[in-house]
Amino acid sequence: MSSADLAAGTARPTRREEDTSSVLFDAPGPKARVRHRLIAVAGALVLLAILAYVLVRLADPANNQLTAEKWLPFLTPTAWTAYLLPGLRGTLVAAGISVVLSVGFGLLLGIGRLVQHRWIRWACGAFVEFFRSVPVLMMMLFAYYAGLFTLGITGDMLPLFGVVVGLTVYNSCVLAELVRSGVNSLPEGQRESGLAIGLTPLQTLTVIQLPQAITAMLPSMLSQLVVILKDSALGYMISYLELMRSGIYLAAAYANLIPTLIVLAVIYIVINSALTKFASIVEERLRRGRRGITTQPVGAGFVPQTAAEPDVPPTIMPPPDPRPGREHPPRHGR
Repeated sequence: MSSADLAAGTARPTRREEDTSSVLFDAPGPKARVRHRLIAVAGALVLLAILAYVLVRLADPANNQLTAEKWLPFLTPTAWTAYLLPGLRGTLVAAGISVVLSVGFGLLLGIGRLVQHRWIRWACGAFVEFFRSVPVLMMMLFAYYAGLFTLGITGDMLPLFGVVVGLTVYNSCVLAELVRSGVNSLPEGQRESGLAIGLTPLQTLTVIQLPQAITAMLPSMLSQLVVILKDSALGYMISYLELMRSGIYLAAAYANLIPTLIVLAVIYIVINSALTKFASIVEERLRRGRRGITTQPVGAGFVPQTAAEPDVPPTIMPPPDPRPGREHPPRHGR
């Protein structure tokens, strides 16, 4: 702190205060930090009290939900082979099919929103904006009854059809918006360079812009795929045998609803954590790949120099004089 600051009665903010300040709010002072800590401690104590009350009520013999006998079914093979594993298989099947279809249709819709053909762009935009605003459960119900009354789908395929169609339509619209925003975030020079070397606008979009946009938006896309896995639990409403519905069957058989819901939550957390970790690994590998590769734009008529050649402009030599004894044409002037 300088003497001028002391004389003026002002002090420069410390590095910690500069780090904690933002555009909208100044860094909190000493009294504000103490007040924030007290509020945080009080809030934590209130949450702990609520959690303790809930646990005491669940452990009450009248409710009988946290006793050891309620957890014993999960130690037997029947609970897994007859209930949980079939439900987990149904969840993975519906999510896997929906992921593949959502990525494919999402890319097509995203490209359709970026092409120069006005009618294609408007049609894809209307489709995305409409179905992105409709709840996923409503689309599942619509696909379920549409498959039943119009396509004649019956049996176990009918609920699977409803779940896959609902998840695919909604998430393909979300992925299309991610693709569009990723392409629009690229510098305009990427498009101009593609057009400069003779590519059409569609070729520039698919060959130059789209790969870069997908690489940049890959973490968000993988996060949306995690959402697909979680939203597959909505298939419970149309009688699809996924993890949530099989868990409800298990809870009805053993009268242990709370332990079953806790186990289901743990299974979902493990699967989604694995997918999130996979997304982080893919993102890190792509980031390292982009750091290790340096590219240089090559335009029409550009000849790259070798490492031994100096980086100097080329020298244009005059043509030789055909007359003997004269290597260069005479210079006019003086």
